[in-house]
Amino acid sequence: MIGCGSIGGGVLPLVLRHLDIKPSQITIITADERGLEEAALYGIEHIISPLTRENYRTILEKYLHQGDFLVNLSVDVSSVALFELCQEKGVLYTDTCIEPWAGFYTDPTLSVLDRSNYALRQSALTLVDTYKNGPTAVLTHGANPGLVSHFVKKALLLMAKDVGLSVVKPQSCEQWAALAQSLGIKAIHIAERDTQVAQAPKARGEFVNTWSIDGFYSEGCQPAELGWGTHEKEMPADAAQCQAGSTQAIYLDRPGRLTRVRSWTPLEGAYYGFLITHNESISLSDYFTVFDQDDRVVYRPTCHYAYHPCDDAILSLHELNGKNGQLQGNQRLMMDEITSGMDELGVLLMGNPKGVYWYGSRLTIEESRVLAPYNNATSLQVTSTVLAGIVWALANPNAGIVEPEDMDFDRILDIAMPYLGEVVGVWSDWTPLKDRSILFDEDVDLSDPWQFKNMRVE
Repeated sequence: MIGCGSIGGGVLPLVLRHLDIKPSQITIITADERGLEEAALYGIEHIISPLTRENYRTILEKYLHQGDFLVNLSVDVSSVALFELCQEKGVLYTDTCIEPWAGFYTDPTLSVLDRSNYALRQSALTLVDTYKNGPTAVLTHGANPGLVSHFVKKALLLMAKDVGLSVVKPQSCEQWAALAQSLGIKAIHIAERDTQVAQAPKARGEFVNTWSIDGFYSEGCQPAELGWGTHEKEMPADAAQCQAGSTQAIYLDRPGRLTRVRSWTPLEGAYYGFLITHNESISLSDYFTVFDQDDRVVYRPTCHYAYHPCDDAILSLHELNGKNGQLQGNQRLMMDEITSGMDELGVLLMGNPKGVYWYGSRLTIEESRVLAPYNNATSLQVTSTVLAGIVWALANPNAGIVEPEDMDFDRILDIAMPYLGEVVGVWSDWTPLKDRSILFDEDVDLSDPWQFKNMRVE
């Protein structure tokens, strides 16, 4: 295991519980002392040895042997470099995002596009054919990206049943895309509201969060990105289209931490979320694309994240933004001090005449503590999906490079579901136009609620 922060520490008890593996078979390599307590508890070797572009091969070749499994939960270590090494060594691999080397996210010499998740994903996908049928490398398989892609497939089947559409479970991306098109899905939000509260409130000069602070800060500094749907009429003035690869995404000339959108979850109702860049925004829109006989795109939904973190994280971002993106010197990951709250994480599918449909997990802090040690509600949604990806890869060891959409969603949900709390599907009549323009005029498109211009908070 590379890296052992909140996610790594939370994965360990699940791996030891569900896999036929002994602590002596696990080695943790980290850049600092994080994970030391968990490793000591289980009797796992913990090595502090920061990996860099110059030394990662020399260090890892001591530990990686054919048939091993590398679980990459690090920051500032290139995912592409790691899974290429694993391909050479005959080692299985998984991660929760496509991570670059240190300094990438804030490198002023790189263009906005070069610093995007789109570019990172392309750097991985260019190697798919090179390593076809090689050792399985499961990319971006945490909660989001990861779990939410499986939620979308489950939601589409449940929607079809509810509206009386007779459907056989699709077996290909073409069939899944055709199902989404037949249901009239125009937009998909990864709609998440974290309500966890800690005993000690955020202090001045402190960044507080319920999962990786490094990870949240890094992706918040990247440009806001979204998969761009075929129903969209008007490109944002500050947007540009990604040109390499499938070109199905756009990016904004502003960071995700400064970009807000309107969304909805069943318990929270309407809310403002941050359009933080995530791999699933791009991979989902890519996967659910319909082409005509001349390979022209005729259908694709708009996809993006709409994240409302816990209230203390909101205050942390507000303070950080006021300092022009300079991360606070004091940082606190909320875990044992959380007193109440839940993470309501799901997918919101929009465009069907019956209404919007949210499908996802409602996991409380109380439930998460009963289900697994070293986890809170947010981390357990991630760690259970990491576990599921490991199990899937062990059963499919020669699949080469795969994304969540390439995997059997039923199998992943079977493994993760016991750790997700209440999993529900809910219909609603919400639209981003609801209760709008009552006191002030707004530039909205009344003819189509699902236009991105109606979602975005200006």
